[in-house]
Amino acid sequence: MKKIVLRDDEMPTRWYNVVPDIPGGLLPPLDPQTHQPISPEKLSAVFPMGLLEQEMSQERFIDIPPEVQEVYSIWRPSPLVRATKLEEALGTRAKIFFKNESVSPVGSHKPNSAVPQAYYNMREGVKRLTTETGAGQWGSALALATSKFGLECKVFMVRVSYDQKPYRKFIMQAYGGEVVASPSQDTKTGRALLAEFPDTPGSLGMAISEALEDASSRDDTNYALGSVLNHVVLHQTIVGLEAKKQLEIAGEYPDVVIGCCGGGSNFAGLVAPFVPDYLEGKKIEFHGYEPASCPSMTAGKLAYDSGDVAMMTPLLYMYTLGHDFVPPGIHAGGLRYHGMAPIVSALVREGIVQPKSVHQMECFEAGILFARTEGIIPAPESNHAIRGAIIEAMKDPKEEKTILFNLSGTGVIDMPSYDNYLSGKLSDYAFPREAIEKSLARLPKIG
Repeated sequence: MKKIVLRDDEMPTRWYNVVPDIPGGLLPPLDPQTHQPISPEKLSAVFPMGLLEQEMSQERFIDIPPEVQEVYSIWRPSPLVRATKLEEALGTRAKIFFKNESVSPVGSHKPNSAVPQAYYNMREGVKRLTTETGAGQWGSALALATSKFGLECKVFMVRVSYDQKPYRKFIMQAYGGEVVASPSQDTKTGRALLAEFPDTPGSLGMAISEALEDASSRDDTNYALGSVLNHVVLHQTIVGLEAKKQLEIAGEYPDVVIGCCGGGSNFAGLVAPFVPDYLEGKKIEFHGYEPASCPSMTAGKLAYDSGDVAMMTPLLYMYTLGHDFVPPGIHAGGLRYHGMAPIVSALVREGIVQPKSVHQMECFEAGILFARTEGIIPAPESNHAIRGAIIEAMKDPKEEKTILFNLSGTGVIDMPSYDNYLSGKLSDYAFPREAIEKSLARLPKIG
């Protein structure tokens, strides 16, 4: 069986909240001014209460509203596919399955959270949303979602990706979104950054600061975040919930679950529904692959830090490289973030998730092999997961095992990245340890 597709009536109707099941739990987000646990009332200035309730919920399952399910049904359930031709090319006895999230209207997993975020804001009377985007996948998803619920949308797109990935910008505009390169002249934060660093490639931390400043300046506007936060991970669990059902149909259970990691939402969404099985003694491994040029889990520090450069977000307890860390302009723009989701960070802390880092050249090589065997050109971010699956399959090619990874997006819109790789213009880059230590030295002093 090459592909397993669930019926429409088999699509999950509840998200799974892994937070209550994490040993040791999560430390609360802190107010950046007082360093005390932040109140929902303060967060409600930029987030709707419906999402804040999910952010802090201890309920294991949360119903998916019918209005959200209706939009999901445009592309969900998504297929689970066995990568048989990749297996043959590798000469491995491993079975490799991938969840194909590239089938969404914008070609990635991001609408899984963008749609409910737009819905809950619309329900509470919000008229406009601001956000950041790295590779443009999240910005495209939010532009799609706001168009479905009659909201305006402004996206601050990291400068290097704005220049590298123009077609993402066009997608956002086609859905009615406004897009500006970040840092921009539209905010006080952006103008200050440009004055100090006129040639900066930008970063997600910078773009988040600008989006938050914009949202805070208007009564009709809220802010939407595409990764990291608990409610985003919650929404993404529809990926893992579907995958579990599909693997049952195939008569399989994964030995290893793999995903690429930037802020952590696509990885956590696939992994989380399998965590209870692990805690009950099931033998299963979870591998999160991040770029060596932005190694928050493998070279960062578990500490309280801000999610943005201007320190406007709550302080989150997470693996971080420092809130003012600016990664190089690698082509996996969606992975250029300084911090890891608190949920993923806690799973790493508990030894449940094994973090790993890989270089962009080996990832593009894996992406090209995947395209030439499975026929799908992956997003540069997804190439990290493919590389991880290949590494796992080739540890012992004679060993029979089942590998599951998340194909988080398509690369068809990111062809300039492949052009640069195929024409020999790309190279590997590992961030110097001394530069990381310098950034970590500026973490907030708590307690």
